[in-house]
Amino acid sequence: MTGWIGDDLDRIGRAEQVAVASRRPDGTLSPYVTIWGVRCGDIYVRSAYGPDNGWCRRAKTRGAGRIRAGGLQRDVRFVEPPTDVHSAIDDAYHT
Repeated sequence: MTGWIGDDLDRIGRAEQVAVASRRPDGTLSPYVTIWGVRCGDIYVRSAYGPDNGWCRRAKTRGAGRIRAGGLQRDVRFVEPPTDVHSAIDDAYHT
């Protein structure tokens, strides 16, 4: 998420739902999937059906994609968050 400004993160972080798509090896985007996201510094998303769900597996394998939320579209990286952030992400989802 390099190059994002604070306002972009705020707008996406306030959105109740986000749409994510992973980038295929040929550079095209797979179909968007609508999910919930939370902001804990960065934007984090989780699969409601677990990490083995198709879109989540593809996103983690491909590592790059695009997000649409809050009236914005931005390129993103899909990476595992640091372990010290997991409890804050849990709390944000519960809130």
